[in-house]
Amino acid sequence: MSSANSNTDKPLNLPQRPRRLRRNASLRKMVRETTLSVNDLIYPMFVMEGEGQKVEIPSMPGCYRFSLDLLLKEIAEVSQLGINAMPTAVNYALFPVIPENKKDDTGTESYNPEGLVQTTVKAIKKAVPEIIVITGVALDPFTTHGHDGLVDENGIILNDPTVEVLVKMALSQAAAGADFVAPSDMMDGRVGAIRQALDAEGYINVCILAYSAKYASAYYGPFRDALESAPKFGDKKTYQMDAANSQEALKEVELDIAEGADIIMVKPALAYLDIIHRVKKVTNLPVAAYNVSGEYAMIKAAAANGWIDEKQVILETLTSMKRAGADLILTYFAKEVALMLM
Repeated sequence: MSSANSNTDKPLNLPQRPRRLRRNASLRKMVRETTLSVNDLIYPMFVMEGEGQKVEIPSMPGCYRFSLDLLLKEIAEVSQLGINAMPTAVNYALFPVIPENKKDDTGTESYNPEGLVQTTVKAIKKAVPEIIVITGVALDPFTTHGHDGLVDENGIILNDPTVEVLVKMALSQAAAGADFVAPSDMMDGRVGAIRQALDAEGYINVCILAYSAKYASAYYGPFRDALESAPKFGDKKTYQMDAANSQEALKEVELDIAEGADIIMVKPALAYLDIIHRVKKVTNLPVAAYNVSGEYAMIKAAAANGWIDEKQVILETLTSMKRAGADLILTYFAKEVALMLM
């Protein structure tokens, strides 16, 4: 067998041979353009009421709803693995599972200072103060109808009255100690209203991670199962974006930046890599991508059937999001990936 540096009897006249830089793992690593790091990851977690509860989500194998006591244990374990051991490592996004008896048509539980989210944030910041905690701002987990906004008698989602409630929700989360509030509702003007309210109340250092381009997607199914928050009627297409549109995403991003967003996000990620790429070209703000529940579930299902190499597909998928332009990735694979990258 000839060596890697040997010549053929009649070599082709090729001044450029790209394969030279692919010859071995060391060379490939040396010229690699995109690198996935634990610092790129945000870990979404689900919290529920009760004690001693850890309930696997059937459509999201390996993901759980935790009661607060076990959530804190999970965070401690993750921190021991080096995940989120300091603010530049994996950070946490919290999503609450609200009992039906605490839901109503207007989502009043969302801004209860002693509510599940607020209590959880306080406990996390007391236990591990150096981690970054991100709280979602949307009404669907808190409403009986499962929509992200208030609904009138004709089934119309009301924009401006919803924003008033979202402001109360964001303020209560900031008071509890959230580092970021993340409005995901897609109501017009909510980023600006939240920023003004936070500043007026002295929370000038609380950041806003805006779901700027959130599409009306079929990829959210497992997440809605996890939160038991699927809409009871209709769909979310009057406020979430049309999957066929890309120029509109730039408009939404421009508006959120003007209103005071600190980080902007595209959701979902995998089917919207072109949107991530376009958004990254028009802003200097950090761009986040949400590797959503449906994307997670597809990989888990294919791996369970032995159809793919799970580890390699996870890494390839997340790397594609970084390559498209994402600076941060919210992913349910965060813990697994951190272990892979150790």
